[in-house]
Amino acid sequence: MSAVAALRTFAVSPPARRVHSLLRHTRSARILSWVGFVAAWQLVVPLLPTDLVPTPSEVAVFMWNELRMDTVAPHTVYESFSLSFQRLAVGLFLAFAIGVPLGLLMGMRRWADWFLHDFVVVGLAMPSLVWALVAGMWFGFGDLAPVVTVTLAAVTFVVINVAEGVRNVPKELLDMGGAYGVGRYATIRHVIFPSLMPFFFAALRYGLANAWKGLVLAEVWASTEGAGWVIKFWYDAHRSQGIVGYALFFIIVAIFIERIVFGRLSGWVFRWRPSDDRRAPEPEPADRDEPIPAAVSAATPGRR
Repeated sequence: MSAVAALRTFAVSPPARRVHSLLRHTRSARILSWVGFVAAWQLVVPLLPTDLVPTPSEVAVFMWNELRMDTVAPHTVYESFSLSFQRLAVGLFLAFAIGVPLGLLMGMRRWADWFLHDFVVVGLAMPSLVWALVAGMWFGFGDLAPVVTVTLAAVTFVVINVAEGVRNVPKELLDMGGAYGVGRYATIRHVIFPSLMPFFFAALRYGLANAWKGLVLAEVWASTEGAGWVIKFWYDAHRSQGIVGYALFFIIVAIFIERIVFGRLSGWVFRWRPSDDRRAPEPEPADRDEPIPAAVSAATPGRR
């Protein structure tokens, strides 16, 4: 259903069916979810026993001023996020450069899985705050501690997803490659990697999510620049709208990466798959008073 068709249905249908019809449309459902969230936020704030929780209008004014570079913070939102993106990109690159070979090794060699399994489990269970504090103590304030934190927070998710992807490669394909004398490099490139793509995207998403968290913690505790440090700046200034505003900036960036970057990249990589967006038309309810066609009546035994 297109957006125009959804609005027409909304205009002519009863209230309950209007909401139901809008929720069935993907874009309308997403918009309604955010509208409902902001409305609930506005209604709940006056009921809270504190005046420190900002209203949506206060946060919106703060974010608009930040985008206009009208701020009292030492760095603008563009400078802060630019530095954070650089640290994130370097840390994720290192995480995949380390995690993909280790994941391939664990998936293809049982002894490597036995040797590295406990370390991977420990890495998955370790809070990003610990990595941030340890990296800050070891490397001091600067760019190195956030990069190391991002790498350590993301690498184990890359390793475990790649290893599971290798284990889920159909054995028939590997046996066929061996029967035709396909070399190991060609098998990895033409058999394992294509089958690995869903797990690779899972590693990318989970790794990025944990890298974001680790980056913010590292910039709060082990840096004097970056978007995470600006959150601490507004915390020290007792400006809760600044904390919530920068949190919303992070949310907007995360949604942009998920919907625009990952969505289009995933669509391009898996373009060979048939689309599952096509839906069968819903059958219309039959009219009980409609006469049965003569051909059907004659073909039905015992029907008069």
